[in-house]
Amino acid sequence: MTTRHVLQVLPLVVFALVVAPRSAVAFFHGDSAEVRNGETLYQRNCASCHGAALEGQANWRSPGSNGIYPAPPHDKTGHTWHHADRVLLDYITLGGAAALARSGVSFDSGMPAFGDMLTAGEIDDILAYIKSTWPERERMFQQDRTTADLP
Repeated sequence: MTTRHVLQVLPLVVFALVVAPRSAVAFFHGDSAEVRNGETLYQRNCASCHGAALEGQANWRSPGSNGIYPAPPHDKTGHTWHHADRVLLDYITLGGAAALARSGVSFDSGMPAFGDMLTAGEIDDILAYIKSTWPERERMFQQDRTTADLP
C-alpha cells in the first residue's frame, strides 16, 4: 500500500475506531451530560421510591397489604432492563396503571405518571442514567429488546 493510499484510508479508520463507537454509545446511553442530568433528575423524582442507589423497596416481588407491589429496583437485580424503551417511556410518562391499560392489562400499580412533571428529554436522561449503571450484559439485552420493539 502506498503512502497515498494510507492517507486516504486513515480518516476512515479513525472515524471507525473513535467517532462511530462514541456515536453509538451516545445514541443508546446518552453522553455524560445526559447521564449526569439524569442522575440529578432521578434523585429528585425517583429515588424516594426506587432508592438512591436504584435498589428498590424491600419485598418488591410481593404485593403489600394494599395489593400494590413495592417499587422495584432499577439496578441489574430488577427487571427494568427486561423492557424495551417504549415500555419504559410509557410507564414513566403515563404511570403504571395507564401504561398497562394500553396493553389491555388491568393492574393497580403504585407507579405515578410523570408526563406532566418531566419533559420527554428529562425522561430520556433519567433512562440514560439508569442504563449507565447496568453491566454490559443487561445493557445489551435491553438494547436488543428495544431494537426488536421498533416498528
